[in-house]
This record gives sequence, structure tokens and C-alpha cells, in this order.
Amino acid sequence: MSRICYISKKRPMKGNRRSHAMNATKRRFLPNLQFHRFWIKNKNRYVRLRISTKGMRILDKKEKLDF
Repeated sequence: MSRICYISKKRPMKGNRRSHAMNATKRRFLPNLQFHRFWIKNKNRYVRLRISTKGMRILDKKEKLDF
């Protein structure tokens, strides 16, 4: 399963780990993804999405999710 948010389209980023001596090794910054169930009125059922916490805040503000 991909680590991409369905709502905000957040995805893993690349960067460096830095030691005290400033040596650089590659690392990944992963988005804070959560599984969450949403009720879809027009389909009359729940949908389980893997979205970021920022995506949850976006949906709280918009208060709608249509498929």
C-alpha cells in the first residue's frame, strides 16, 4: 500500500540524517497517515481511507466527502 494521503496528496520526502560530525546519510520523512472510516451519505455506507492528520483537519473544515 502506498504511503500517500488521499486528501492532501502528502507523500514521503527524502532528506539526510546528520550526525554530530555532520556526516550525511539518506533517510525518508514519512507523512503521519492514519486509517479512518468516513460515512458516505449518497452511498449509505462507510469508506475506510488512509489519510494524513492534516487531511483529517481539511475534511473537518469542509465537512463533505463525495465519491
